[in-house]
Amino acid sequence: MLVIEVYDVNEKRVSKVLKVSRKYLYWVQNSVLEGDISEANYKKLKMELKRIIVAEEDSVLFYTFRTTRYSQREALGVVKGGESNIY
Repeated sequence: MLVIEVYDVNEKRVSKVLKVSRKYLYWVQNSVLEGDISEANYKKLKMELKRIIVAEEDSVLFYTFRTTRYSQREALGVVKGGESNIY
């Protein structure tokens, strides 16, 4: 499945959230990651992030798609992230 993760967390936890998220997804821009991930790894990612964030202060959003077949990614300006699975 294709997952896009967007997070807004306290600066004390930003590096921890990014480190965990990069184990499963590609970093593409400040606080945004994306990639193909299995259901099992998606569950692991969410469990690891739940241990890091403070639910009353932090926000992590996931957009999930069954396939990349109809998706397209277009960048304007500086491309900040690494590799991407979306073409």
